[in-house]
Amino acid sequence: MPPDGARPRRADAARNRQLLIDAARQLIDESGPALVMDEVARRAGVANATLYRNFPARSDLLVAVYAGDVDELCHQGTALLQEASPGAALFTWMDSFVRHVAARRPLALAATEGSEQRGDLFSRWHERMATTAAPLLTRAQEAGAVRRDLAARDILALANAAAIAGTGPDDARRLLDVMRLGFAARAGE
Repeated sequence: MPPDGARPRRADAARNRQLLIDAARQLIDESGPALVMDEVARRAGVANATLYRNFPARSDLLVAVYAGDVDELCHQGTALLQEASPGAALFTWMDSFVRHVAARRPLALAATEGSEQRGDLFSRWHERMATTAAPLLTRAQEAGAVRRDLAARDILALANAAAIAGTGPDDARRLLDVMRLGFAARAGE
């Protein structure tokens, strides 16, 4: 039984919920977070009643989509702990993190707009990302790939700054690379 005491979802109900989340994600990728709920139901192939039973408000659906994105990012980080090169694993995940923030920030803001839970949701998401980054950073530090005086929150704050300052995911990745390598000229430049 789920920890909140609710009954587990039937398989068809869980499938319909996932169809709705997937359809919403596709629409967000195509047009941004200003979803038309009827379009989500149509794209998912379910009735509007099914949509509203699962997601009474548009923000509920947006939170579910964004939470799924955070889950994927964190799962990727956990999988990267098995990579042979700790430095490469950290920077691969940081690259994914900066692309995530640059591309999904409007979704996170739209999902929590006007919500009394905004602070709690952001805290939960940030904590999950920091918890994912910490072992990646520790492995890279132990391998001598990054400075030992850095904390997970330091690298996430810098990557977040690059994502917000960049003009899009590619520019954010470029700015993150500048941070990673520093401002000093390299040999041959």
